Amino acid sequence: MKKPVAVIILNWNGEKLLSEFLPSVIEHTPSDIADIIVADNGSTDGSLALLAGTFPDVKTIILDRNYGFAEGYNRALRLSGYTYTVLLNSDVAVKSDWLTPLYRFMEATPDAGACQPKILSYRQPDTFEYAGAAGGFLDRHGFPYCRGRVFDTIEKDTGQYDDTIPVDWASGAALMVRTDIYLKCGGLDAGFFAHMEEIDLCWRMRLLGWKVYAVGDAAVYHLGGGSLPASNPRKTYLNFRNNLLMLRKNLPEAGRTRALIIRRLLDTIAFAAFVLKLDWANARAILQAHRDYRRMAADGPVSATGNLLAGRPDILVTHYLMRRRP
Repeated sequence: MKKPVAVIILNWNGEKLLSEFLPSVIEHTPSDIADIIVADNGSTDGSLALLAGTFPDVKTIILDRNYGFAEGYNRALRLSGYTYTVLLNSDVAVKSDWLTPLYRFMEATPDAGACQPKILSYRQPDTFEYAGAAGGFLDRHGFPYCRGRVFDTIEKDTGQYDDTIPVDWASGAALMVRTDIYLKCGGLDAGFFAHMEEIDLCWRMRLLGWKVYAVGDAAVYHLGGGSLPASNPRKTYLNFRNNLLMLRKNLPEAGRTRALIIRRLLDTIAFAAFVLKLDWANARAILQAHRDYRRMAADGPVSATGNLLAGRPDILVTHYLMRRRP
């Protein structure tokens, strides 16, 4: 009988990460409910040889080239066919049965489209990790933040977020989804390539009436920066470009133009800050992000979410960014 959960780790030239992190995932993932699958994104290092020789029981999906984080996962989920899927970064370790609380929660919560565990730092296990912490939100200008992390201020985990609550978005570092809902929503936006695509996905899920949760009695340990460090201009470029694309896709028509104008003004301030620090690479990354956003916006529909909602007058599209957070 097929197991209900697939834990899919997307890998691209991550032989060293797989060697370090995969053993804990194998040890602490209950084999009665889940299969562990590595989806290889066209690696050219020794990843596949490592999997065949050291981890022969781990299933593999071999893609012909690097499709990026978003499309790589889309292809893997279309091929796997499990009821639930966990998108797990290759630089995530676990120390106990982290999966069962997530699985039980999804089984008991029929309105949940996705959820995440607490995401703690691999290097400092008593501290939350930047990418997701204890569940994500969006402020009124579309900037993401988390319980346990606002900007670069990161809290220690003292049990303050051991509750389970609805959130705006769950981290792609350890994201559990209902596979059919993921696919119905169109999956991760391949145009994003990487960064912020899970926030966009969660927003689309919520617009279709599903909820996203942070589950406080499960935890994983994320190294972070496994693909690109925070200061990398490529990461700056993707974050600024993709945030604009996400807002354009998901904001309701009323207020969309005003919100995007404000965001572009705020991004100009960020550009100026990089210039004052003589960080020309990141300043150029912001300019390129805005140029490519304008090009991509001109080539695509105003709102992909609008297409999803066509013919569904029963769904109330809420302007999430106008809500105030406590």
